[in-house]
Amino acid sequence: MSTRPPVSVFVLTRNEEHKIEAALESIAWAGEIVVIDSFSTDRTVEIARRFGSTIVQLEFQRFGELRQAGIKHTTLPWIFSLDADERCTPEAHDEILGVIANPDAADAYLIPRRNELLGRKIRHSGWYPDYRQPQLFRRGRMDYSVEDDVHEGYVLRGRLGRLEHAITQIPYRTTSEIIQKMDRYTTLKACNLRRRGKTSSFPAAVFRGSWAFFKVYVLQVGFLDGAAGFMIALLRFENSFYKHMKLVESAMEPAGPASSK
Repeated sequence: MSTRPPVSVFVLTRNEEHKIEAALESIAWAGEIVVIDSFSTDRTVEIARRFGSTIVQLEFQRFGELRQAGIKHTTLPWIFSLDADERCTPEAHDEILGVIANPDAADAYLIPRRNELLGRKIRHSGWYPDYRQPQLFRRGRMDYSVEDDVHEGYVLRGRLGRLEHAITQIPYRTTSEIIQKMDRYTTLKACNLRRRGKTSSFPAAVFRGSWAFFKVYVLQVGFLDGAAGFMIALLRFENSFYKHMKLVESAMEPAGPASSK
């Protein structure tokens, strides 16, 4: 009888019915799968249950809180964080198994991501290799910053390593999804900045957005990625511009009445 590896995988979801099945298929080998769901109204939870996942419902407040809940609700010695738009490749799977079987392994690992956009594998534009927080780590050696709305930080107690083989990320299915996600994330980023006492202005928003576009399209040779590279550069402009404009807007809002909650 085969023994599953001592690694738990947690996945954050909210209305991901078009993505979650492929993500879960790619980690079906894991010893445990936990889905931290923010009360999806589509078939996300139904699909996740077909894979034997443990479902934890948690209202979305901040991404840091959701990821920390992923640690809390998993049980095995190693933890692998996979987003619904990511896929664990066979090469990454084999490397992960090698790491967790190695007693001299580091305590956490950054994993490169190979992004795909408009049906094209992105090789430039600052999207490869594309790292987020360490995605593979020993239990008890890493925690997330629960105060971060988005692009959450982490605290690592131990050694950090890097895997060689990439996982795949397909961040957007449609242009509409790009726009919706950009709007949501720039709101969260603006809230983060305002909480830290940051301010901005229209000239600053234009400058930062323009610099973001130039950096991606020229310095990071995004033009070599064709139409996808232009879209990534434009998205970087919009993310930076709207984040700062929302920060300007928030500073103009009158203070509301104190909450009774």
